Amino acid sequence: MESGLFLCGILSIFVSQIKEYMIDTTVFQNKTAVYYTLGCKLNFSETSTIGQMLKEAGVRTARRGEKADICVVNTCSVTEVADKKCRQAIHRLIKNHPGAFVVVTGCYAQLKPEQVASIEGVDVVLGAEEKGRIMEFLGDLQKHDKGESVTSEFKDIRSFAPSCSRGDRTRYFLKVQDGCDYFCSYCTIPFARGRSRNGKIEDIVAQARQAAAEGGKEIVIAGVNIGDFGKTTGESFFDLVKALDQVEGIERYRISSIEPNLLTDEIIEYVAQSRAFMPHFHIPLQSGCDEVLKLMRRRYDTALFAHKIQKIKEVMPHAFIGVDVIVGTRGETEEYFNQAYEFLKGLDVTQLHVFSYSERPGTQALKIDHVVSPDEKHRRSQLLLALSDEKTRAFYASHIGQEAVVLMEKSKAGTPMHGFTDNYVRVELPYDLSLDNQLVRVRMGDFNEDGTALLGTII
Repeated sequence: MESGLFLCGILSIFVSQIKEYMIDTTVFQNKTAVYYTLGCKLNFSETSTIGQMLKEAGVRTARRGEKADICVVNTCSVTEVADKKCRQAIHRLIKNHPGAFVVVTGCYAQLKPEQVASIEGVDVVLGAEEKGRIMEFLGDLQKHDKGESVTSEFKDIRSFAPSCSRGDRTRYFLKVQDGCDYFCSYCTIPFARGRSRNGKIEDIVAQARQAAAEGGKEIVIAGVNIGDFGKTTGESFFDLVKALDQVEGIERYRISSIEPNLLTDEIIEYVAQSRAFMPHFHIPLQSGCDEVLKLMRRRYDTALFAHKIQKIKEVMPHAFIGVDVIVGTRGETEEYFNQAYEFLKGLDVTQLHVFSYSERPGTQALKIDHVVSPDEKHRRSQLLLALSDEKTRAFYASHIGQEAVVLMEKSKAGTPMHGFTDNYVRVELPYDLSLDNQLVRVRMGDFNEDGTALLGTII
């Protein structure tokens, strides 16, 4: 967890933990900790919660270069590469903080606890259900002879631990949902995070109000499958959107990734006229070929996806739309890829987030015969990345000369400030720390030197 990360208003979690388990916090006084998070924004938000628990017990975040007494690693396991990065991070932290008590949690820890526990220097491995009860497993911080793993079967992962964090940017990340019931053929996330579950709208709104009280202006709504919100509380994602829109002080909300079949026309129409929800969507497609979508066990087809894009552009012509795509899945023949490419080429979207398929143990995709070679995966990825660059640049270029309100973010001294418009166009301004977390009206000019933003002028 970066030093700027902090929790918004959920200290009750820690307090209840103390009461229930009578945790002796004297051992934690004046101890130091480092936090390392891999993967999604949800993980970062959850690490923030863990960090606050330890802070309230008397643990401070170690300064740069300082040896820590506790190391917490929150892992990802979305691909084989992610697993490798997790192992490397664990080894690196153990080397840099000799003698530290090492806790590993997150998706990789849940899926491969024994593998993680076998890493020399790891003391405790906590699964998804145990992550929110980390204080129970720290004991007296004495190193273990060998790693201990404490995990639950995925069917027993049922608790919802709220979290809301602010990173080194202006945006807050508000966790509203966890887990997934979809069981796509290529994905292990349901096994890593359990079934879909969520917090109550009233509690989530309270967290948003706390973020506003702390000066927050923008919140990203995060979860594993946020469109599924409400399964455990009898509410709906649309109900949540309408409730959050009423929170005074929060100027901007962004909906993170939402399944196309759960992004209803009703939600799209509401966002178009809402006070604070931005014209910015992130929608996983995964493949632009219906045959591949069937193999993936996705719950929509290209016709439905195209309708959602058309609907968004109909009511919000300037909306930014990011799309997730996986290349090289089992069963994706060259013909199927070409179909997908042409579909994406004709789609009015802004950016493609391209991932190469990675085989995950225990998934149904392993039963599919046709295997795409690594070289071919790379070729297909490069084609889609080039298409993405073309679409993003054209979208940016269409905004040159226009005015917009930008929420500025701090930068390193001497480097340009940057921020984003309501529809997520990145804008650069000369360095001025007083602009941090301020909404500024600018006129957008040409591209910056590396083509990643438009140069802005305050008006």
